[in-house]
Amino acid sequence: MSPRCIRFVPWWIFVSLYILLVARNISAKPLGSHISQAHGGKVIENIRGGARVPRSLQELVEETIASDRKIVVVTGGVLSGIGKGVTASSIGVLFRAMGLRVTALKIDPYLNVDAGTMSPFEHGEVFVLDDGGETDLDLGNYERFLSVSLTKESNLSTGKIYQSVIEKERIGHYLGKTVQVVPHVSDAIQEWVLRVAKAPVAAFVKAESGRRVDANSDEIEAPDVCIVELGGTLGDIESMPFVEALRQLQEQVGYKNMCFVHVSLVPVMGSPSEQKTKPTQHSVKQMMQLGLRPDFLCCRGKEPLEDGTKEKLSLFTSVPNNAIMSIHDVSNIYRVPLMMIEQNLPSMLAQRLRIQPYASRRDTLNYAQVDGVTDIKNSELIKSWTELANSVDDPESECTIAMVGKYCDQGDAYLSVVKALTHSAIATRQRLRIEWIVASDLSGDDEGEVGDEASKSAWERLKKCDGIVVPGGFGTRGFEGKIAATKYARESKTPFLGICLGMQAAVIEHCRSVLGRQGAHSSEFIQGLEENVEDAVIFMPEGDRERMGGTMRLGARETILKDGSISRKMYGTERIMERHRHRYEVNPALVPDLEKAGLHFVGRNTDGSGERMEVVELDEKVHPYFVAAQFHPEFTSRPEKPNPLFLGLLQASKSVHGVSGK
Repeated sequence: MSPRCIRFVPWWIFVSLYILLVARNISAKPLGSHISQAHGGKVIENIRGGARVPRSLQELVEETIASDRKIVVVTGGVLSGIGKGVTASSIGVLFRAMGLRVTALKIDPYLNVDAGTMSPFEHGEVFVLDDGGETDLDLGNYERFLSVSLTKESNLSTGKIYQSVIEKERIGHYLGKTVQVVPHVSDAIQEWVLRVAKAPVAAFVKAESGRRVDANSDEIEAPDVCIVELGGTLGDIESMPFVEALRQLQEQVGYKNMCFVHVSLVPVMGSPSEQKTKPTQHSVKQMMQLGLRPDFLCCRGKEPLEDGTKEKLSLFTSVPNNAIMSIHDVSNIYRVPLMMIEQNLPSMLAQRLRIQPYASRRDTLNYAQVDGVTDIKNSELIKSWTELANSVDDPESECTIAMVGKYCDQGDAYLSVVKALTHSAIATRQRLRIEWIVASDLSGDDEGEVGDEASKSAWERLKKCDGIVVPGGFGTRGFEGKIAATKYARESKTPFLGICLGMQAAVIEHCRSVLGRQGAHSSEFIQGLEENVEDAVIFMPEGDRERMGGTMRLGARETILKDGSISRKMYGTERIMERHRHRYEVNPALVPDLEKAGLHFVGRNTDGSGERMEVVELDEKVHPYFVAAQFHPEFTSRPEKPNPLFLGLLQASKSVHGVSGK
């Protein structure tokens, strides 16, 4: 046909040909180019522009939408340590009060596979889970606030995700494809998030009964909500793959199933003082440039946000005024969920995520315009939470507990121990004051070396305390100071609790002071000890001396408590489950001699690898409270149910304080 003839072809013929070509192209697209959803007949277009969605991710997305499961992502800006963990945990309390099952996931962008090999000086404590996972300390906040028992999958790091992708590449999973950050790493991140979001979680504490639910119980159900905390500060180079994956994930699961909460800082500067919004403005701008849009702003600061500040933030961030939360300093962290309720956050979350029965999926009302639809303020959980917060601020007395440790300059290194002490102080109506004592300062004799002011000061402060805690740790520095503190507690009858290395210190001190074996020590620190005489603490036979990560005795193990013991009385049961993290243990060969000398091994574990010494005590007739455990009781303490060993310490300290008037 000549060009001249084409000029006379009717226009509608060209349109018809174009429509036929487009239709043919659509029908020829790969099977994975779109995902047909059963939920309401909705079709989610693939965001890759034609590339195949991995079947595993496709199935997880379909299941999430069909289950009407919600995902809340908490990000942070301006600076690290701004309070994302407490914010995420507090939001979880709100969902719990709505009657929803909640789980959590912490994303850490560092290259470590887990937190197990990281220094407490740099990263704070390593929080150990029931399944032996060594995780970030924020998972402790989640468990304490959400009353659930999480798993090692609940902590995702760059190291874990890259390890997973590389292992798949090595076995040929990608079938010769060039493995890239997008889509392969981003797909793996999305799959991880959705797997954790659907994984059943065990309720650690049932509010009505205060009992623990076993991990194999039929009472475990899939969560309704998953709270995801993205660690670090938004814009950090190492977190970019996670940011992109979360952006894609919202496209996949849909706007009504996923929202973003951004935690930022509103500093006060100048005279007269003025709340500055520019850091938050820039933080939100950075977030939007990365493809994420905050639905809620949680603004940290010393004082409540002023109306003018909220209006300015709303103008420059496009976040509705009512959705800007003032998360200012309060008397205790248990008031944070209550502060959120006062600002109507539960109702706005329910509307934004269309959580039934509080909101309909087809409801078009703006989430920032609803008010009072959840009415959780009158729920049993929030009533008990309010009582908990009030009791912290209204104690009957004060007690001072000495924390004799190695990492005192880094308060987060003993965060769970501090929380466990706090829970027990609340239960006993006491105001807790912790006296931080560097263990190495106690290494001299009882009165300190002449001219050693640090040692004298440490001993003076120790002797003024109502109770003593010697927590766990690694390395020889300060160990002799821990032994000295243990000896003082035993001889002065000061209530004492030893944890992990603290129990080993108590055993070695008894060998030296009571059995007269001055050379007694731990084979972790001293080689060539006389076998079964001086080696009070030995390396566990199944341990690994070469590989550091994940090779300790980790996770929840059963301990059988002796009838009539203090520990049995405090726990109220013969068999208990507590979490462990250690490579060395008390030498069983020395136990008969130690028991004859008055140190009773009242908790033992038989797990097929030999009998383990788990709990030691002095008789109540000899000492008001001298208990030490190889496990870590702090990891299972909850605000509504303090761990029994810590509770016993605070009860004894209160009693001693009342008698002695310290």
